Amino acid sequence: MTNILLVCHANTCRSVMAHVLLEKMLVERRRDGAVRVRSGGIANHARDGMIPSLDARIVLREDDIHLAEDAFASTDLRRHREIVAEAHLIVTMTAQQKEMIGTYEEANGSLVLTLHELAGEAGDVDDPFGQGEDRYRATRDEIKRCLELGVDRMLTLLHDRKETDRKEVAQ
Repeated sequence: MTNILLVCHANTCRSVMAHVLLEKMLVERRRDGAVRVRSGGIANHARDGMIPSLDARIVLREDDIHLAEDAFASTDLRRHREIVAEAHLIVTMTAQQKEMIGTYEEANGSLVLTLHELAGEAGDVDDPFGQGEDRYRATRDEIKRCLELGVDRMLTLLHDRKETDRKEVAQ
C-alpha cells in the first residue's frame, strides 16, 4: 500500500480538510484500496487527540462530508515519527512546513511537496484559524482545487516511484 501524509500546523483544519477530500477523490477514482491517507501536525502547538475545527466540519458538510467530532483525532508528528517514515509522499500546506518536515531524518527518501506544488503552482494554503466560516470555505475550496489538479499527478508519481523501487530491489 502507498502512504500519503498531509501536513499542516496542528492537524485540526487544513490537513483534516485535505485528508477527507483526498479520500473522497480516491474513492471516486476507485484507488482508495491502494492508497492510505494520513495527516498530522508539525508545529509546537500540535497535540495528539484534538478534534477537528468546528468551522472545518461545517464547510465539509457542503461537500457531503459529515465528519463527526469523534471521527477524527489530530496527530502530533513530532511524537509519531514512524508515520513520517512510512510516507511515500508528504504534502504540506506551506513552504515553511515543507522545510520543517525536511529536517526530519524519517522524511529522507520521501517525496515532499507543498499542495500548490502538487497542483503545478506556487504558493501556500494559509491557515484559516479564527477567521470565520467564510475563510474556512475559501480554504476548503483552495485545497479542493489543488487536489483536483494534483491527484492524478500524485497517483502517477507514486506509481512511478513504486516501479523504480521494485526495479532497485530486483537488482
